[in-house]
Amino acid sequence: MSDCIFCKIINKELPSTVVYEDEQILAFKDINPVTPVHILVIPKKHISNLNEVEPEDEATIGKIYTVIKQIARKEGIAEKGYRIIVNCGEDGGQEVGHLHFHILGGKKLGTKIV
Repeated sequence: MSDCIFCKIINKELPSTVVYEDEQILAFKDINPVTPVHILVIPKKHISNLNEVEPEDEATIGKIYTVIKQIARKEGIAEKGYRIIVNCGEDGGQEVGHLHFHILGGKKLGTKIV
């Protein structure tokens, strides 16, 4: 998608601080972090949101969780804990129309999300 900001990051048209990359997945630091560690993990294939995930995407989505675990260890937040958030659609708080997983950590998080 030519107008998708995350696709532009994948294609290196926009800068980012990459923390992980392979053929299917890209992870980079959020430019407006809400916690000391705030990393976005995205599939390189453009998928608008969770409602658009197809059976052929299952391996990539599963691998994203393994990558999240690796990133959490590398960032030093695995032991104390972290939160994963996936927003879906406008009412779900999704701001960018490309499926993305937020890794939030580096401080004690409250029990409520809203």
